[in-house]
Amino acid sequence: MDILETIKDYGNYYYAIVFMWTFLEGETFVIFSGVAAREGILDLPTLIAFAWLGSFLGDQLYFLIGRRYGARLLLRFPRWKPGVDHALNLLKKYSTGFILSFRFIYGVRNFSSFAMGMSGLAWSRFAMLNFIAAGVWAVCFAGAGYLAGMALQHLLGDLATGFGLLMLAAFLIAIVVLVKMSRRRPAPQPAVVPATVPNRNVPAQAE
Repeated sequence: MDILETIKDYGNYYYAIVFMWTFLEGETFVIFSGVAAREGILDLPTLIAFAWLGSFLGDQLYFLIGRRYGARLLLRFPRWKPGVDHALNLLKKYSTGFILSFRFIYGVRNFSSFAMGMSGLAWSRFAMLNFIAAGVWAVCFAGAGYLAGMALQHLLGDLATGFGLLMLAAFLIAIVVLVKMSRRRPAPQPAVVPATVPNRNVPAQAE
């Protein structure tokens, strides 16, 4: 199935799909949509606007869930705790820089908004910085797809429409695999050395 033709068939409803997808996540999806914008199927500013809004509102929701239900959810899903702790440590260390960049940090992206909701970060400050960050994210990934489509058009000419997305998909899959392979593994925990216990069978020395 031709992906570009499928996008064209959805028409303006496709922007609603962009919104819903970016509400959850979806860098690769936005890049593909950027290629479609380069082909004239989508309007690039409209694509960016819907991706921006979806990403912003999604992380606002996760922040509010963390603020209201974070402690209870961590008790129910304790395996989330390492990711949450890592995100909180990055927030403490980098503050504003982390809020503006967490969407680009693989491995903590899924926990970041939830974790920040559990912190003492003010909702208004998070909302302002999150709005800026969501816009930067949408422009970067939609723009990356648009530029990739432009480069393929330049290199392949008319063949780009037929083979461009296939090549781009292979490239993106390779990038995702490399990113997953290069994720930093948790540092090994130091061995716990038991405290020395006196041997009760050895008689005490006479004073």
